[in-house]
Amino acid sequence: LQNAELGKRAPRWIRDNEVTMCMKCKEPFNALTRRRHHCRACGHVVCWKCSDYKAHLEYDGNKLNKVCKDCYHVIIGCTDSEEKKRKGILEIESAEVSGNSVICSFLQYMEKSKPWQKAWCVIPKQEALVLYMYGAPQDVKALATIPLLGYTVDDTPKSADLPHSFKLTQSKSVHSFAADNEELKQKWLKVIHLAVKGETPECQNE
Repeated sequence: LQNAELGKRAPRWIRDNEVTMCMKCKEPFNALTRRRHHCRACGHVVCWKCSDYKAHLEYDGNKLNKVCKDCYHVIIGCTDSEEKKRKGILEIESAEVSGNSVICSFLQYMEKSKPWQKAWCVIPKQEALVLYMYGAPQDVKALATIPLLGYTVDDTPKSADLPHSFKLTQSKSVHSFAADNEELKQKWLKVIHLAVKGETPECQNE
């Protein structure tokens, strides 16, 4: 919702399983300490610390509702200039880059000898040479970024369990990825082969 509409219309709620961290302070949710709460004004999933504000919401008959800090400031009309601090490179919201990306999808990801994990991978149009990895499609902070320029691509799968895998290597750093099917793997490779040479890839999301 736009700022002007906050509290006037009911928001679309982001589902709990679409995020792995608080959409405001970026603290990871875990089973014990961080319950997920919804801001009743913007619909974002936030932790208890970030939902500890209340404001009167017009769409709910002006009743007091739990809201996040950002919405609280907007609704009561106070601006928090410090909030405007420049976002770090990892803090580009996933939904923002996914909606304007060369390619995005879930891939399995493995680093060194850690276990495989599922990651939401995105190559944004405005940074078509960088691969962003998120825990989930609506996360507000990337877990990692890989500047693709100069990496070597190895697309021969090493394991029968993950036939659609490929590897990116550069001196000592090795990143392994696996797609769910061959078609998706080829789409990613098409983009990555260009990016590692510093060429801007075509959009694959159509």
